[in-house]
Amino acid sequence: MTDERLERDFYLREPDEQQAFLDNTWCNQCQEMDLGMTDPVEFEFKGRVFIEGRCQRCGAPVTTEIAEDDDIDE
Repeated sequence: MTDERLERDFYLREPDEQQAFLDNTWCNQCQEMDLGMTDPVEFEFKGRVFIEGRCQRCGAPVTTEIAEDDDIDE
């Protein structure tokens, strides 16, 4: 495990998986969920995977942690 931020390619994910992660967000600025995310950047940090982007409504930074056992096909 490293303390460095390791860039990953968000666009290697299946399109439906990408869309699910872009739609299911929380914005601390708006204090609302599922407002959407733009400009996604996927990275790994300390063994955990994140997607970082901007809130579609206000443009504030939005970060989502992806758990390895996340099942978006529910």
